[in-house]
Amino acid sequence: MQVSEGMSSVVLTVGPGHSLRDAARLMAKRGVGAAVVVDPESQGPGIITERDVLDSVGRGQSPDDELVSDHLSAHLTFAAPDWSLERAAEAMIAGGFRHLVVVDGGETVGVLSMRDIVRCWTGDGATCDVPEGAGVS
Repeated sequence: MQVSEGMSSVVLTVGPGHSLRDAARLMAKRGVGAAVVVDPESQGPGIITERDVLDSVGRGQSPDDELVSDHLSAHLTFAAPDWSLERAAEAMIAGGFRHLVVVDGGETVGVLSMRDIVRCWTGDGATCDVPEGAGVS
């Protein structure tokens, strides 16, 4: 299965001048864990994730005062639509992140999350037994 089959092609975008609260509100409204940050003065897109917002709030910063530009990830690993989901998962694990911006011909065409990969794999019939004593949390 390929990235193009699992990605969300409707991408939430925010600007670097949005507050973290604005970004969090938009992500919550859309039910997504990340937004692509588009800055016309930057060479490429960035990404802001729920983890970025959580880290900021955990440090005692105000989500109303903090800007997306100060918390985004600007050096991204991009995926191509024709990557396999396995390749995408490997890139996420190696990079320690849970979202990939999908680019085709220099254009952002989607976002793929770990949740998307799991949804595809379980929907495709991939299963495994839960080990004894493994709690669900």
